[in-house]
Amino acid sequence: MTQTTRTSTPASQPSGTDPAGSAHGITAKGLKGGQLGLLAVVVLGISTIAPAYTLTSALGPTVNEAGLQLPVIFLIGFIPMILVSLAYRELNADSPDSGTTFTWVTKAFGPWVGWMGGWGLLAANIIVLSNLAGVAVDFFYLFLSQLTGAPELADLAANKPLNVLTCFVFVALAVWVSYRGLHTTKLVQYGLVGFQLLVLGLFVGMAFANWSTSETAIPFSWEWFDVTRIETFGQIAAGISLSIFVYWGWDVCLTVNEETANGKKTAGLAGTLTAVVVLGIYLLVSIATMMFAGVGDTGIGLNNTENHENLFTALASPIMGPFAILMSLAVLSSSAASLQSTFTSPSRSLLAMAHYGALPAPFSHISKRFSTPGFATVAAGILSAGFYAVMHVISENVLNDTILALGLMICFYYGLTAIACAWYFRNSVFSSVRNFMLRLLCPVAGGVGLFVVFLQTAIDSWAPEFGSGSEVFGVGLVFVLGIGILALGAVLMVIMARLRPGFFRGETIRRDTPALVVPE
Repeated sequence: MTQTTRTSTPASQPSGTDPAGSAHGITAKGLKGGQLGLLAVVVLGISTIAPAYTLTSALGPTVNEAGLQLPVIFLIGFIPMILVSLAYRELNADSPDSGTTFTWVTKAFGPWVGWMGGWGLLAANIIVLSNLAGVAVDFFYLFLSQLTGAPELADLAANKPLNVLTCFVFVALAVWVSYRGLHTTKLVQYGLVGFQLLVLGLFVGMAFANWSTSETAIPFSWEWFDVTRIETFGQIAAGISLSIFVYWGWDVCLTVNEETANGKKTAGLAGTLTAVVVLGIYLLVSIATMMFAGVGDTGIGLNNTENHENLFTALASPIMGPFAILMSLAVLSSSAASLQSTFTSPSRSLLAMAHYGALPAPFSHISKRFSTPGFATVAAGILSAGFYAVMHVISENVLNDTILALGLMICFYYGLTAIACAWYFRNSVFSSVRNFMLRLLCPVAGGVGLFVVFLQTAIDSWAPEFGSGSEVFGVGLVFVLGIGILALGAVLMVIMARLRPGFFRGETIRRDTPALVVPE
């Protein structure tokens, strides 16, 4: 079967341009190309994952599940992420487009499934943006408290009006940087990510150097990497579930493929490299903290539930001494950097969906001065700030349950993209060993694994006791939020099909199958 090339002009395509000017009907959207190299894209990916923020909140609960097998659990959780990243890399090499999941799933399964894939990505990013803003607020006042020696300043984060107002300021700053384009973003991220990694490196180095001085210290053992010592399947499931949160965000590297030098190759490689680099960071930090703090449930032990909300706050002083304040600043910079870089993904997804006629035309507006999706960037900021304000006023438990529901949407759109890769390349998967591995085996294994987690989480979250214990008519709030947001996307899709039917008739992106070729 030969490839099909679209001949109609997308809804937002300027007159006089050639809609078939790119492979498989993918068309330019006015973004400025060649702005980022491999290093810059990897830094952007690391920033979005936010290792310092992720580790301070994830290490404790994970040790509670995995015990001494924490390092091997990180490795197990990494497997579905690297498999999915390989699927993204194949799709990007064939059809580099800022719409990523939306565009690729549409080409594989058609406009209806593609629209839902795009919605899953958008919803996940808008929710996590609001959460990152909230974390930045909390650590901002904690840092001020430590800097001035006034403990009462940390309590200001509990003042809801002040909290929401501060959140709006952080979001506005992040939107301003994002609006100005990837050059400004790159400069900001080099500073914030560089500082974050420097402090994490200092933390790890001092933990290794002084581990024997701690009363709770335990020596390193290769048995921590022994998968046969995992006692229950629940620990493995916990590792895969953990990966959804601690590794999520590397796909932002693919979102900027149209603005990256040699985007077909660089963006996909950057996504895979980002996941590998973050795995290395997680392994080093987890081993260092286990050796210094141990896995006990008292004092600085990693199983002490009093430390789970912010583990680095408990460990920074014993490990870093007078430099402990740097860790609070690192977590603050981590969440602030991720808040800014994460805007890259939803803004460009909104741009692509509007460009191909799946959303109202204003979302396809490009800033003439900065060549950025200006309208979409501002809209993403307003939506995330508004979501945070509403949820924070209603209940903080609602926000926490919403973050748990985030996992459902991540599994949905990651898994859907991986399966779309196998189906899209179905005519070439048996043409070589390489194609069989990278276009069929890896994507299917990763996609099926994530859909299994999606279904299991949906089943578990039906129970009212899942998450905070909140319920709606006897159904767990996490299920209502997660499945409800996906259902809302289906309703909006039907509305858009009536308002902008061209996309849903396959006039802007058609289903196609590439020829039997191996990418360079």
